[in-house]
Amino acid sequence: MKEISITSSFTIYDNINELSQEIQDLMNQAVEIREKAYAPYSQFKVGAALLLDNGKVILGSNQENAAYPSGLCAERTAIFYAGSAYPEAKILKMAITAASDTNQTQAPIPPCGSCRQSIAEYEIKQDTPIEIYFMGEIGEVYKSASLKNLLPFMFDKKFL
Repeated sequence: MKEISITSSFTIYDNINELSQEIQDLMNQAVEIREKAYAPYSQFKVGAALLLDNGKVILGSNQENAAYPSGLCAERTAIFYAGSAYPEAKILKMAITAASDTNQTQAPIPPCGSCRQSIAEYEIKQDTPIEIYFMGEIGEVYKSASLKNLLPFMFDKKFL
C-alpha cells in the first residue's frame, strides 16, 4: 500500500475590488447575467462570464426546469455556447458568481461536479489552463490557476 497527497493552491482576494480591472469587468458581467437566471425552483442564481483568446466574452446563467435534470448550470451554458460559436478559440478566464433569493451568499461558490467535468474537457482540448475566479454575492473571491485544482483526478479521453 502507498499513500499520495494532493495539494491545491488558490489565491484569495478579500473582495472584487482587489482584482485586476480586467477580472473586475469580467466578474461584473457575470453578476449582470446572474440576474437573468431562470431559477424559480431553487431561488439560487448563478452567472458565468468567459474571456476567450479572441477577445470575446461569453455569458451564461443557470436555466432550471421542473424536471430538474433537464436544467443547465451557468458555467455549462456559457462553455457550451463558446464551444459551438467559437470552436477554435481558447477559454482564458472564467468568472462565476452566485446569489440566493433567500439569504446572502458570502462564501465563494465553486462550480458543481458536472461543470468541473465540462470545464476539464475544454481545458484538456485546448491544452491551456483556464483561470477560474469564483465568489458568492459578496465577500472573498477565489482564483484557481487551472481546473486541476478543483478536479485533480480528471476523467478524460485518454481513459476511453
